Amino acid sequence: MEQDFLDWLLPRLPPDPRLEVGPGDDAAVLRPPAGRRTVVSVDMLTEGVDFQLGPDGAAPRRVGHKALAVGLSDLAAMAARPEAAVVAVCLPRVGGDSLARGIAAGITALAAGFDVVIAGGDTNAWDGPLVVSVTVLGSVAPGRCWRRDGARPGDVLVATGGFGGSILGRHLDVRPRCAEAAWIAERFAVHAAIDVSDGLSLDLSRLVRASNAGAILDLPAVPIHPDAVRLADTDGGNALEHALADGEDFELLMALPPAAAADLLAAPRPFATPLTRIGTVTVGPGLSARSTDGRVAPLTPRGFLHAFEG
Repeated sequence: MEQDFLDWLLPRLPPDPRLEVGPGDDAAVLRPPAGRRTVVSVDMLTEGVDFQLGPDGAAPRRVGHKALAVGLSDLAAMAARPEAAVVAVCLPRVGGDSLARGIAAGITALAAGFDVVIAGGDTNAWDGPLVVSVTVLGSVAPGRCWRRDGARPGDVLVATGGFGGSILGRHLDVRPRCAEAAWIAERFAVHAAIDVSDGLSLDLSRLVRASNAGAILDLPAVPIHPDAVRLADTDGGNALEHALADGEDFELLMALPPAAAADLLAAPRPFATPLTRIGTVTVGPGLSARSTDGRVAPLTPRGFLHAFEG
């Protein structure tokens, strides 16, 4: 029952000075950090679309981890410091209690690692699949947030990590690049940024479209994750194509002035996440790809899009 779950959960949520009124009331009251702006993002995950449960799928703890992690990735793309989260779950009537406890374990473990306070939430039950929605709140100094619409022709495109093949497990074990974003934002000028959730080529197209610009992607430079190679060996596909279109990598893609990009790539860093120069921003609209032989051709963005009609 709902009350039994809440009686179990609420004592496990630690107090936090950012909460004037915490979980258990009709709403939470937050104390926003002085002199900073609030950044808000929400993500909803649905069983059968974003994860599969069961012996061959995800454990509830991993679902909880992902549900919070994808929101933290959005905050990283804005150079925002994570502060708080609100969680809503729609549980199947059968087995819902054990699912809720596993999800809570995954969320609270990740929240502790990123100093995020769980401010509240809601539970519901129905005869459908598991649905988890997490709203995250972050903070950033005035005028210092990264956006999609600031890329300028001549900017260099720099990406964290590697791309492709996330369905082999990384789509659940998301590692938000919050620490990397905070370190970069403190030291280097970043004109625009986005987190790659739906596919490298698709999200790059969104960034340059918002900036009224285009881009050339250097195909030999794209960091192909070993998972993309493994997946290509399994399905007979192409590892580069997986890197360009698979999605759910949750890496950062940033546009920086050339000098800032060179300094960033050359600087000693306190994190092991690779940084790679993968292209440049151009004047013209749309995407192009430069192949190994130097030829440049149009590139059609591909990735994941939710489809609905009517």
